[in-house]
Amino acid sequence: MKHKRIPTGLFIKNRSKLCDLILPGSAIILHSNDEMNRNGDQNYRYRQSSDFFYLTGIDQEKSILVLNPKHPEERFREVLFVMNASPEQVTWNGYRLSISEAAEISGIKNVHWLDEYEKMLPEILYRSQNIYLNAPEHLKYKSEIESRDVRMAKKIQSVFPLHSYHRLAPVLSKIRMIKEPEEIALIQTAIDITRDAFLRVLNQLKPGQMEYEVEAEISYEFIRKAANDHAYVPIIASGANACILHYIDNNRECKDGDLLLMDFGAEYGNYAADVTRTIPVNGKFSLRQAKVYDANLRVLKATINMMKPGVLLSDYQAEVGKLWEEEHVKLGLYTKEDIKKHNTTPALWFKYYMHGTSHSIGLDVHDCFDKAERFQAGMVFSCEPAIYIPEEGIGIRLENDILITETGNIDLTTKLPIEREEIEELMRSKK
Repeated sequence: MKHKRIPTGLFIKNRSKLCDLILPGSAIILHSNDEMNRNGDQNYRYRQSSDFFYLTGIDQEKSILVLNPKHPEERFREVLFVMNASPEQVTWNGYRLSISEAAEISGIKNVHWLDEYEKMLPEILYRSQNIYLNAPEHLKYKSEIESRDVRMAKKIQSVFPLHSYHRLAPVLSKIRMIKEPEEIALIQTAIDITRDAFLRVLNQLKPGQMEYEVEAEISYEFIRKAANDHAYVPIIASGANACILHYIDNNRECKDGDLLLMDFGAEYGNYAADVTRTIPVNGKFSLRQAKVYDANLRVLKATINMMKPGVLLSDYQAEVGKLWEEEHVKLGLYTKEDIKKHNTTPALWFKYYMHGTSHSIGLDVHDCFDKAERFQAGMVFSCEPAIYIPEEGIGIRLENDILITETGNIDLTTKLPIEREEIEELMRSKK
């Protein structure tokens, strides 16, 4: 691992919170992620299942966690199974955790080699009526590739057909929404690394550079600051490309007079940052660009002020739309009369701002969140109002990461320059 050791107490707390929410007489079975094939005999860089990492801190493939908190024998209440790598595997792929190391990282006393799993499982499950199994349950995305959790769930149900089975995802999502102080610290570190990468770009950018050269500067800073990787594929979009919401080709020249929209974030200790900044390629906003930028910044600041406990995401989004209506009129995109005449869905503002303003951030860049829930202290959200005017080749998005607190919120991204004058000054004073 590149990151500093995460306190073991975090994983102990997370397991305790989960076990408090399950039915009496229940067991939980959770699997690590598969290694994913890239091509031929090459795999992608390994990324642990967020759920598995959240409960164990184990960042290694071929691992299984079994929890049975009310089992009469203590040795079966928390059991972790890890692979026993052969000398040949170690030679080719590197060191794997020992029993004692896995126990130290996870805080689980009873750690066994993986080949003991099938022998021990009947003893663990014998006195359980219910078994909780995990599966990906993302509302907007369904993979065509079956996860290890799903494959093993089918096997478990065939071997133990008379147990009652339950979905783990809703229970686990409920606790993952609220971040512990250790998690907030990891997110903050990811944001700080992202800030350093942004400052590097401000110091390097000039007309004629390619978008992928900007991406390379960001990647360099991420690697040298011990980030795992990008938390998601970065969007480095100059000119009209900034009006493509999920543009990731990053292969166009950054031209004099263009704006450059950068949506990027480091992943540190498996926790994500998610930041967007829009800057002038030549270091100076044009008069029109400045007016549009300042409008976006006003909306961002007003929107952050709305983010407090008790707010419902749908209500908040509607209020952001009203803010944009006022700004769009000031920018001459439509008039107040146009608004009065418009009686169809979606609203006029949707033409220039067609996505949500906030999503949860954590182990996933789009982390667990139920839209029926209201903002609660301990949640971390993006705040990313934007404006896209394709006919003018202008796309501006500004995104900060916000921690909800008991009394309001804390902006975790205050160290990233965002005021227009500061950005211009930093770009003017390049080394």
